[in-house]
Amino acid sequence: MPDTSTRYTLPAIALHWLLALALIGAFCMGLYMSGLPMSPQRLKLYNWHKWAGICILTLSALRLLWRLTHRPPPDVPMPAWQRRASHATHMLLYLLFFAVPLAGWAYSSAAGFPVVLFGVLPLPDFVSPDKELAEAIKPLHKILAFTMAVLVLGHVGAALKHHFVDRDGLLNRMRPGRA
Repeated sequence: MPDTSTRYTLPAIALHWLLALALIGAFCMGLYMSGLPMSPQRLKLYNWHKWAGICILTLSALRLLWRLTHRPPPDVPMPAWQRRASHATHMLLYLLFFAVPLAGWAYSSAAGFPVVLFGVLPLPDFVSPDKELAEAIKPLHKILAFTMAVLVLGHVGAALKHHFVDRDGLLNRMRPGRA
């Protein structure tokens, strides 16, 4: 029997908000650290940024697995073009949830800086060290991250429009707590 609930499941809600917080934190950290002069503080933040990226990758995999095995609630009534835009935005966001951290990992590996998760678990290089490749991947990671930031802002804006203008209950479907 299909789920006709109007809310997402608790694990879907938890993964959504955990991933949202991790993405915002990693993006802000990336903006901040890239403007710092070379220092122990900058190196520490780069490591934290890499750790955040691996955590985002893991949360994204868990979220995708949950989404593929649990049907979301039906869409709220909206014009067809909004439904298509919503679904396209979600698909692009899922793609970027993986592309951004993988590009960062590839950049770090190509630059010759291994990812050592939490300073204790060395992860394999995603690509072999190659300075030219690193220089090509670095702007790609940035472009993908900024693209995701724009899509996230659009996602938030659309959710707020549905909540405050349309008053259709869309935001309540993903709101923590009880309906």
